[in-house]
Amino acid sequence: MASTADPERKEEEEAAAGEEEDTGAHVAPIVRLEEVAISTGEEDEEVILDLKAKLYRFDKDGNQWKERGAGTVKLLKHKETAKVRLVMRQSKTLKICANHLVIPTMSVQEHAGNDKSCVWHAADFADGELKDELFCIRFQSVENCKNFMETMQEVAESQQKKEESKDASDTAGLIEKLSVEDKKSEEKTKEEDTVADKEEKVAESEKKVEEPASST
Repeated sequence: MASTADPERKEEEEAAAGEEEDTGAHVAPIVRLEEVAISTGEEDEEVILDLKAKLYRFDKDGNQWKERGAGTVKLLKHKETAKVRLVMRQSKTLKICANHLVIPTMSVQEHAGNDKSCVWHAADFADGELKDELFCIRFQSVENCKNFMETMQEVAESQQKKEESKDASDTAGLIEKLSVEDKKSEEKTKEEDTVADKEEKVAESEKKVEEPASST
């Protein structure tokens, strides 16, 4: 009668047969992911405020506040143009909840029911198109809320001064341009008068030459 094979030995043989032989050769992956440079637009901006908060947007159709997300709200100042924008992203997904410029006419007001919250209107671009939104933001402390409101007010005032300075500069440039044009016009008129005088004198001289000498 044939003896039965040892189960443990049989498992070892099957395991050895199933092992892949290591040839030392490099196996390239089937799918190769190329590194892609991603620009957020924040590379040319400096952070002037960075706070954790929760953002809400007022839904006009539903006539109620709806949460946009919890994350970090930043005020970013562009290094060249000096324009300041507000950007808020969700903490995990980094989805943009708010993205708009801080303009001189923007006003941030305290929320009547919560001293850690404040509200403001803005023309926002977070959804890929410009929309007039009413935002409410709630911070972890009253101090953070006051800091946000004060910084927003300072930025709005600085943008107002910048616009006034630009308007004054543009006006001065326009006046200077008009003055230069007036001067050129005056010089051109004088030049035309001088040429006319010369032509008149030449004509008189030619007329005298053509006149016959008087008989004696």
